[in-house]
Amino acid sequence: MKIGAPREIYEGENRVAMTPDSAVQLMKLGHSCAIESGAGVKAGFSDAAYAAVGVEVAADAAALWSGVDVVVKVRPPEPAELARMRQGQVLISFFYPAQNTELLEQAKDLGANVIAMDMVPRISRAQKMDALSSMANIAGYRAVIEAGNNFGRFFTGQVTAAGKVPPAKVLVVGAGVAGLAAIGTSTSLGAITYAFDVRPEVAEQIESMGAEFVYLDFSEQQTDGAATGGYAAPSSPEFREAQLKRFRELAPEIDIVITTALIPGRPAPKLWTEDMVAMMKPGSVIVDLAAERGGNCDLTVPDQKIVTDNGVTIVGYTDFPSRMAAQASTLYSTNIRHMLTDLTPKKDGEIFHNMEDDVIRGATVTYEGAVTFPPPPPKVAAIAAQKPKEKPKELTPEERRAQEVAAFKAQTRNQFTLLGVSGVLLLLVGLVAPASFMQHFIVFVLACFVGFQVIWNVSHSLHTPLMAITNAISSIIILGALLQIGSGSWLVIVLAALSVFMAGINIFGGFLVTRRMLAMFQKS
Repeated sequence: MKIGAPREIYEGENRVAMTPDSAVQLMKLGHSCAIESGAGVKAGFSDAAYAAVGVEVAADAAALWSGVDVVVKVRPPEPAELARMRQGQVLISFFYPAQNTELLEQAKDLGANVIAMDMVPRISRAQKMDALSSMANIAGYRAVIEAGNNFGRFFTGQVTAAGKVPPAKVLVVGAGVAGLAAIGTSTSLGAITYAFDVRPEVAEQIESMGAEFVYLDFSEQQTDGAATGGYAAPSSPEFREAQLKRFRELAPEIDIVITTALIPGRPAPKLWTEDMVAMMKPGSVIVDLAAERGGNCDLTVPDQKIVTDNGVTIVGYTDFPSRMAAQASTLYSTNIRHMLTDLTPKKDGEIFHNMEDDVIRGATVTYEGAVTFPPPPPKVAAIAAQKPKEKPKELTPEERRAQEVAAFKAQTRNQFTLLGVSGVLLLLVGLVAPASFMQHFIVFVLACFVGFQVIWNVSHSLHTPLMAITNAISSIIILGALLQIGSGSWLVIVLAALSVFMAGINIFGGFLVTRRMLAMFQKS
């Protein structure tokens, strides 16, 4: 099959669906590749770079569309572009079938087979084709960069000769792929980051990235991501009111707000209202990643940046991935390549459109003259349900005291058992061993017991596990040497003194090293 990527005609779109590297991988599957002249220039890929790896460069869009079997694109096709397709031709691109019913009907009438990259099911096997996540990851990162570009201060706190600079406070609303990318970027820049999501199972992810999860004083349990393919579900009116109340409390102290909340097939929910914007400090920034679907902020204007009367900047750009065209094209073309790998199971250059495959069936919206959207639910659950971990129960003073007493009794029983067994063994040895041997053997056993008890009961925070073992051995040596140092033999006295000296160096040196290690982790 011949696979071709036309130039994107959407205003401001800089991405391309095929890169020279992805073309090389597609040719290994037995396909041939073509690119419309100039299609990759805005993303940093020249026609010469494509030609160098064996990609055919078509003179114009008409030649490209008519000369290939599979068309790969980024943006949904315009009606004029779709009209170029013929029966049996395959189109792989973002399509948004729920919002583009007329395009669906047009593709069906033409007999084109359309695979929508935005409809790839969110199952583990399909992660390599999840173009929505790839682009959302870039958008979340770029949102923080745009916020920093419009924010007149540092993200991180600093102490300088000219004075102290407080860190910026960032609130990320929505902890999907874009939200998590924004959280990671924000925390890495040193900002104090807060994040909110209606799905309780993401709280642990947020906190693991160094941000603080914003909890609501609300008892309703929200639907988890397993039931909605990993996306948030619509909230009840009561939950929404509790959510808005919490946001109003945060608005006066937040410097940067990044909103990412979207519900599939619905307009973006309004989460940052006009009165919240009015509460924010002059110079604050709102970046609305849901602007293309109406925006999470009341005042967002798609594709524009505005400044409110109170000096708050609201960024409503809808082309964040396109602003990083080279990286976005590389990731998106890799998603396309993985999709075509599944469509070419024999690697013989022939497309096998297997409608029994969960991933291919889920992404296919028209096939052989029929609309196949919406797809049936995948046989594999999208995301395993995760329940938030319960916090350990706080013990009362009485319960804590009871635990300590029980632990003390258990330790005492263990020690008496050990002493009893040791006494029986000593008695048995004493019955057969000479008196001279028993004198030294008793000293050795007592040294081992006392040395073990002395060192092992030291708090582990005061020494490393390695030091604990070596100190226990050294204490046995010291105790045995001290008991022998009063011997009448000068040789035994010298050897005992050397043992005490060397073992003492080991013990005190170990604690000095441990002290230095602990000092390295102390905060100034």
